[in-house]
Amino acid sequence: MKNSDSIVIIPTYNEKENIEKIIRAVFALEQPFHILVIDDGSPDGTATIVKRLMEVEFSDCLHLVERQGKQGLGTAYIAGFKWGLAHGYDYIFEMDADFSHNPSDLPRLYAACADEGYDVAIGSRYISGVNVVNWPIGRVLMSYFASMYVRCVTGFKVHDTTAGFKCYKRRVLETIDLDAIRFKGYAFQIEMKFTAYKCGFRIKEVPVIFVNRVEGVSKMNGSIFGEAFFGVIRLRLDGWFKKYPKAS
Repeated sequence: MKNSDSIVIIPTYNEKENIEKIIRAVFALEQPFHILVIDDGSPDGTATIVKRLMEVEFSDCLHLVERQGKQGLGTAYIAGFKWGLAHGYDYIFEMDADFSHNPSDLPRLYAACADEGYDVAIGSRYISGVNVVNWPIGRVLMSYFASMYVRCVTGFKVHDTTAGFKCYKRRVLETIDLDAIRFKGYAFQIEMKFTAYKCGFRIKEVPVIFVNRVEGVSKMNGSIFGEAFFGVIRLRLDGWFKKYPKAS
């Protein structure tokens, strides 16, 4: 595997059906990407699969951080961001393990930052209509109107505010105080985008097609949406009173 300036962070909890497939799909891309799996103590052996792949095939480009118990999506990504910064990567990605995010879109997000000069690239489901496949209509409407709600409350103009498929330039994550990010669930994605925006970073939405998982079990639940609903109001208040660091 070639050296890479990019690390793809994949948080996992009970993803044994998907983890090897998603790792191989990323490594099959013509453009080289490295992978960091953040596993929250999956009892199904997800981490064991990753360790085997590290030992047998991908020792130089596949990495694993194991944590005890479910600590939340946001804390997993914060741990991954810090790891990626400490190991010198220039482009740090978020991606799900379940193929709802197509690995083939990674180079497009990379190009938006590396070639077009944007600081954050968002794989957007809603920038060109509603590009969601195999979701129940109720969940589609909930997600779509959640993003509308965020835009209305905060004045933030991104269409897909809850998207979890993203590329950050290194300097974005170096500027944001990662330890001050409050939310752990669904609202984490909103808070990171909003913070990058308030810091003055340039954001581009790249249209992608989101496909509902085929294997494994969704981790979405009502408490995640509750955190997002009330968290957005806190972000609006922060936007009025909090002093954000500025992009250098």
